[in-house]
Amino acid sequence: MFVNLTDVFTNEGKEVTMQVESELEQVIIGNTVFLVSDKRPVDLTFTNIGKGKARITGSTEITFAMNCDRCLKPVKQTMGLRFDREVFAPDMAEAIPDGEEEQEFMDGCQFNVEDLLNSEIVMNWPMKVLCKPDCKGICRQCGKDLNTGTCDCDTFVPDPRMAVIKDIFNGNKEV
Repeated sequence: MFVNLTDVFTNEGKEVTMQVESELEQVIIGNTVFLVSDKRPVDLTFTNIGKGKARITGSTEITFAMNCDRCLKPVKQTMGLRFDREVFAPDMAEAIPDGEEEQEFMDGCQFNVEDLLNSEIVMNWPMKVLCKPDCKGICRQCGKDLNTGTCDCDTFVPDPRMAVIKDIFNGNKEV
């Protein structure tokens, strides 16, 4: 969804508050597609903070359907987003301070809400998603969910530095 900011850029002290429905249905992180299972409207405030310069503040909440990183059970992860960005009118491009990020969510005086949301989601994406804080995961050998009980698999992991000695004893080689 696009919002025209021409009025905000041209009127000093102008403030516009609105609520828009997000059209976001999925987000791609890495090579994985995560579906949006629930979302709230995006609350936005556009404030003129100088000639051709505006501040965009807003918030929303989006819930994604994903899997637990340890046991692979389906999990719903809710992400609360709050953002505060400064944008510049196209004729003020030279006023953008050095080191400031590009305005990839601006197309002329048109503000793209979906692009900003995508950017915020990627920056705030959790490193690990768990179904519960003490999730035990799955067995590496048989794949049993260890949250429901233990399995009978041998969990002994030999020291890889001793593999050569083990080969000598298993092969009945002379030392």
